[in-house]
Amino acid sequence: MKKIIVLILALATVFCLAACSSSEKENTTSEPSDKQYVQDKGTLVVGITDFAPMDYKDDSGNWIGFDADMAKAFGEYLGVDVDFIEIEWDNKILELDGKTIDCVWNGMTLTDEVTNAMECSNAYCDNAQVVVVPSSEANNYQTKDSISNLTFAVEAGSAGETVAKELGYNIVSVQSQSSALMEVAAGTADACVIDKLMAGAMIGEGTSYASLTYTVSLNSEKYGVGFRKGSDLAAELNTFLAQSYADGSMKACAEKYGVQEAIIAQ
Repeated sequence: MKKIIVLILALATVFCLAACSSSEKENTTSEPSDKQYVQDKGTLVVGITDFAPMDYKDDSGNWIGFDADMAKAFGEYLGVDVDFIEIEWDNKILELDGKTIDCVWNGMTLTDEVTNAMECSNAYCDNAQVVVVPSSEANNYQTKDSISNLTFAVEAGSAGETVAKELGYNIVSVQSQSSALMEVAAGTADACVIDKLMAGAMIGEGTSYASLTYTVSLNSEKYGVGFRKGSDLAAELNTFLAQSYADGSMKACAEKYGVQEAIIAQ
């Protein structure tokens, strides 16, 4: 009987050790958090489009803008370098999930599609989708009804495309908001729908599109930054944004690019 008891205790010990070993193995092979992943590789890769005043290039080819400068500051906060990669906006979720990029930081509207597919930061800017038309025709297009028969250029996958579809407008999808502006300037589209912040920076007197203006606002919305679903970097960014708002550095950055009226208290 004693021998049987000793044998049972020995087997129990073996099973316990095996279980502990298996648990330790699982712990050592589990993937690091998103924050740790970025810090281990030493780089935060930010997906963007050419979108003044949020992300655009200076004369030396360096990415600047409110979002670009804030992303660089967040990189310093994390202790990593920041690389910017231009993406096709319609593919932003695929790029993020495939780890080609680590976040989308480009005046991104917090739509249901975005918040369902990404781990998003708190909203940091107010925005709207506006209709851009030739200045010479602006008086004819001051209401939603007056523009209903126009053909609109919109960026594929954008909030502008979404709202134009919801309103039943005739649209032509293009690669970027900049391309949408070019379509209107060239006369190949009657109008376009772009972000109000971009319109404020890109059209009107003193810009490359002096003959264009915006009239109707189609909605109101908010900007946020998107990370992979479940990423702990969203909470880290929220902390950083709160600190930046409190110490005035966010406001200073916003003033540099003329978007200070749009920033949201953190």
